[in-house]
Amino acid sequence: MPELPEVETVMRGLQPCLEGRVLAHVEARRPDLRWPFPDDFARRLTGRRVVGLRRRAKYILVDLDDANSWLIHLGMSGRMLLSNDGAPVPGAHDHVLARTDDGWWLRFNDARRFGMMDIWPTADVENHRLLAGIGPEPLGNAFSADTLEAALAGRHSPIKAALLDQRVVAGIGNIYACEALHRAGIAPKRLALNVRGARARGLVEAIGAVLTDAIAAGGSSLRDHRQASGELGYFQHAFRVYDREGEACPGQACRGTVRRIVQTGRSTFYCPSCQR
Repeated sequence: MPELPEVETVMRGLQPCLEGRVLAHVEARRPDLRWPFPDDFARRLTGRRVVGLRRRAKYILVDLDDANSWLIHLGMSGRMLLSNDGAPVPGAHDHVLARTDDGWWLRFNDARRFGMMDIWPTADVENHRLLAGIGPEPLGNAFSADTLEAALAGRHSPIKAALLDQRVVAGIGNIYACEALHRAGIAPKRLALNVRGARARGLVEAIGAVLTDAIAAGGSSLRDHRQASGELGYFQHAFRVYDREGEACPGQACRGTVRRIVQTGRSTFYCPSCQR
């Protein structure tokens, strides 16, 4: 599933072509994705001007001029693709089409249909059932060592599992949890409640650094992720531990080997020599 850097990359790719433009035509080519579209979905979007785009956790929010927001989740395989060379010929998995007043076409392509879309009042969007209770943005000022410590207090789960809990911090999934823990030198099996003080500060810094680097590289394309232009992301070439089982740890002066274990049903990659 796309994590924060992939969603941020897609959102930034959409911004120049959608912000300030009118959605002159919107077409839903099926009644549902993961869940049914809201009533009158295409009609409610058609004719609306896009005021702005933003990201919350793993969701894209398209704010409209009627005080509603178009809420988008890419699911496992969803892609938001832009083109301006005429009306596209819809493919089998192109489920939503939109055209702006200046001729840009947007296609939502989702082979597995685990994505979702909704329309919700902008002023209340943080209370949408999918956004309510989500933790702070890891690249925002509200995320700090103090807030992380408070969220981890009393948690006897491994720190890797805690980072995947969206109530602790928004948008981090399996890839970036592994990468951040390696940069911070923290073992994924360490109890979350024991990540405090210098360890918490180091982890907050590592999370910020790995997410920033991944966004700059256009995210990670392992299977389905594409930027809005259709281009791949390239951060997978900079992974230190993720999907590198059996390889030498890239840490300075570390002679360890990357291992893989399974935690909460997900693969965890780490170096037992330099992560404590």
